[in-house]
Amino acid sequence: MAGLEELKQAIISGNRDRAKELTKKALDEGVEPREIVVDGIAAAMEVVGEKFRANEFFVPELLIAQRAMKEALSMMSGEAVDYIGTVVIGTVKGDLHDIGKNLVAAMLEGAGFKVVDLKVDVGPEDFVKAAQENSANIVAMSALLTTTMGAMRETVQALDAAGMRDKTRVLIGGAPVTQGYADEIKADGYAPDAASAVEQAKGLLPA
Repeated sequence: MAGLEELKQAIISGNRDRAKELTKKALDEGVEPREIVVDGIAAAMEVVGEKFRANEFFVPELLIAQRAMKEALSMMSGEAVDYIGTVVIGTVKGDLHDIGKNLVAAMLEGAGFKVVDLKVDVGPEDFVKAAQENSANIVAMSALLTTTMGAMRETVQALDAAGMRDKTRVLIGGAPVTQGYADEIKADGYAPDAASAVEQAKGLLPA
């Protein structure tokens, strides 16, 4: 659809006003909210993610596209969107860094996930409670300090103790985090950056 292709390009280029205008126009023309998300917003963020991985886009371009995406999504407030899954996300207890986490949350939202952002300094019990209350498919955790990585292990153990690991997957990331650590604590996925976090999250959804 031509209008959604225009919306996609507006988001990729970071044109916030145009993204907002085109989303409103699509809604006014009766385009289904899910179609707008999938073929316009998510498609745009997929391209942004590909450009980021290929070093064609860097963090500034990612943030600019993210803001345009947020403007588009703001026009859909109150619309019934058929989300592809629910992610509870937060920076672990003892860690107040949120830039990477915010990028991942935005990319997930743009990809069609319902995102419950617990912000920073989130304890294991808070992750468990939010996952239960929102029937989350995925708990996503970020840590930027090596001293706080242990909270990821504690959260996995808390989810285990709550009997949730059969339905709720765990995705981790952050500067000091590695695939090896993810394997060690029995996380289900590891993402080194925001773009790959979306791919990982999609892969963790039930078939």
